Amino acid sequence: MGSTASARNGTWRNWGGTASARPAREVAPASVDELAAAVRRAAEEGLPVKAVGTGHSFTAIAATDGVLIRPHLLTGIRHIDRTAGTVTVGAGTPLRRLNVALAREGLSLTNMGDIMEQTVSGATGTGTHGTGRDSASLAAQIRGLELVTADGSVLTCSEGENPDVFAAARVGLGALGVVTAITFAVEPVFLLTAREEPMPFDRVCAEFDQLHAENEHFEFYWFPHTGNTHTKRNNRSAGPERPVPRLRGWLEDEFLSNGVFQVANWVGRAVPATVPAIARISSKALSGRTYTDLPYKVFTSPRRVRFVEMEYAVPREALVETLRELKAMVDRSPLRVSFPVEVRTAPADDITLSTASGRDSAYIAVHMFKGTPYQGYFTAAERIFTAHEGRPHWGKIHTRDADHLARVYPRFGEFTALRNRLDPERRFRNDYLRRVLGA
Repeated sequence: MGSTASARNGTWRNWGGTASARPAREVAPASVDELAAAVRRAAEEGLPVKAVGTGHSFTAIAATDGVLIRPHLLTGIRHIDRTAGTVTVGAGTPLRRLNVALAREGLSLTNMGDIMEQTVSGATGTGTHGTGRDSASLAAQIRGLELVTADGSVLTCSEGENPDVFAAARVGLGALGVVTAITFAVEPVFLLTAREEPMPFDRVCAEFDQLHAENEHFEFYWFPHTGNTHTKRNNRSAGPERPVPRLRGWLEDEFLSNGVFQVANWVGRAVPATVPAIARISSKALSGRTYTDLPYKVFTSPRRVRFVEMEYAVPREALVETLRELKAMVDRSPLRVSFPVEVRTAPADDITLSTASGRDSAYIAVHMFKGTPYQGYFTAAERIFTAHEGRPHWGKIHTRDADHLARVYPRFGEFTALRNRLDPERRFRNDYLRRVLGA
């Protein structure tokens, strides 16, 4: 698939079409030394620096009018330590390549998000996560980082080395430096059994605590304008492998979830009045299924229908109430929402600006088909999320600023103090960071 962020006539655009920039120049360093030299040169010229992955963030977190660093030459596995259970990879490695390479080595990440198009540094730096009762985001699986800081020096950090930088840089927002390599915790490859089945919205809400407690990975999709959800439970399995048969996989994952869904969204965009009827049909189109496969084949799925997205983390105990409020808001509004709402969880972690920092969290993601007006829906949803102490995903659309974020992140000041120390001249600045971290 290649890089999904496009650069035409010197303009960089993200995957969702929500951000663009015209950098002064692009650099693709082939080594850490080359990257450090590029940062030093930018400093001499007074230009800001940003590294950009595949552009899967919906915010302008990677946009710059300065030096745009493309990390696609800093890829591949650098080192596997089977004793420690770690793998060190170049920052520009796409998650897809990492997952396939690890499987070939008989290894796997413990948990992952639901797509694997992003680079490892882009995904971790924005706090990308999947769903898990005990295992958390990609960043929470990091055991070490190498980053080039504002003065061009190379800093390595872990729990034992520069621990204050390690605490923050795992979800660093690109504000502390350019990550060049990441060391992840890995484990011997295992099998997951996925059980997907439709379930009424009210039943999922009533039984949520139990569904969360009984499954290693539980998530569900609620279809607005309906009382229907589609649930997915992933649990470790002794095997044997029983993948989704190829034809059925194509029918359900490509034809229904991407092909027919694309057409349904085109219709809904052209004639919004048809959306509730389409939602009722599509919420019943996916039947139950059970399959057993390698983790990355179970956790991730293709997402070819373009959309824009907002996602908030709320305290896990506030999930059901927040979701019921969201449903009530959609039910009484003239909104026409053709994309399902995705609900996932993560345990508390110890990363300064992780959305799950210091609290067990539940994630609610709202989507709109690319090209449909999303502001009304997202504004109303955001009002509900923030009323429950919601923290926005750093890479997804939101309107929060430093004042709000300092209130919902107890360690916010710790992050900004570290940024002042590592990047006093704001070499890694852009408009987005000015808004979310303050001047």
